[in-house]
Amino acid sequence: MSKIYTRRGDDGSTGLFGGPRVSKDALRVAAYGEVDELNSAIGVALEELRDPKQKEIADILDRLQSELFNLGGQLATPDAAAAPKDVPRIKMEDVTRLEAEIDRFTAELPQMRYFILPGGSRPGAALHFCRTVCRRAERKAVELSRTEAMPEHALSYLNRLSDLLFIMARAANLRAGGREVPWKGA
Repeated sequence: MSKIYTRRGDDGSTGLFGGPRVSKDALRVAAYGEVDELNSAIGVALEELRDPKQKEIADILDRLQSELFNLGGQLATPDAAAAPKDVPRIKMEDVTRLEAEIDRFTAELPQMRYFILPGGSRPGAALHFCRTVCRRAERKAVELSRTEAMPEHALSYLNRLSDLLFIMARAANLRAGGREVPWKGA
């Protein structure tokens, strides 16, 4: 690709992979846009996780960025059979791996006795932010699933990923010497 701009989207449309041109505010475009925003938020969180104590979490986030790029590609491909090449797919094994990572981190954390507010340390706050962006992406994907075919395992993956981001935020706080911020109620 020699130029980043094509001018084809100047009319407010974009091309789906192997599919038609659609409005840039189409639900499918919004869904993969939310996943792209999550990927960017994870990039910001990675910058907060440079301490060697956070390496395990950073390594997981590195892998998640590639998986989210794959998921965005799936969402941008309404008909995989019509795509000019194969699009990497989220698999059930990816969801199962997220569950195993949740369980592993949970085992090292103190039991939750109250609701936790986002914050506690810069790495923890960044991961809490990723969690909320993930939930928004999940809501948009659910909305899309009501009217269009969704990639298999996409909803499960996003649901589990938000849980993992929450648990990793707690672990990052612990590893950073931070604290969990309890909700005190009104």
